[in-house]
Amino acid sequence: MSGAASGVDKERARGFVASIPHSRDLGMDLVDIGPGWAHLSLPYHERLIGDPETGVLHGGVVTALLDTCGGAAVLSHPEAGLSTATIDLRIDYMRPAAPERELHARAECYRMTRYVAFVRAVAYTDSPDEPVAAAHGAFTVARAVE
Repeated sequence: MSGAASGVDKERARGFVASIPHSRDLGMDLVDIGPGWAHLSLPYHERLIGDPETGVLHGGVVTALLDTCGGAAVLSHPEAGLSTATIDLRIDYMRPAAPERELHARAECYRMTRYVAFVRAVAYTDSPDEPVAAAHGAFTVARAVE
């Protein structure tokens, strides 16, 4: 289901991604979004290479994409607060991202409490079934003063 069909404000989510300086500088783009999930992409660029001999992207780029995607998933959740920030993010790197390929991340906010949201995500080039990395994280849920 596309973000527009789900009632999620895709422009708000796009604004969230664009408001983070490193997300903007890395070229992250919101592909799609729905209630409690987000899909972001990041184009391959030589300046993002971590290993010049292989052309593999730097691990920090993968981390940044997974973190931003997780935040977007939290903000798209039906019980989302006004803002979010990362509390904890664990990333398991499984293989290098394929050189000269666009990197994708898909995150799901699978549990929302009053003050903390829990997210799982994968980064991949071709298929989420063949991940580059997987992440599990906790994010703040900032709500309006009651």
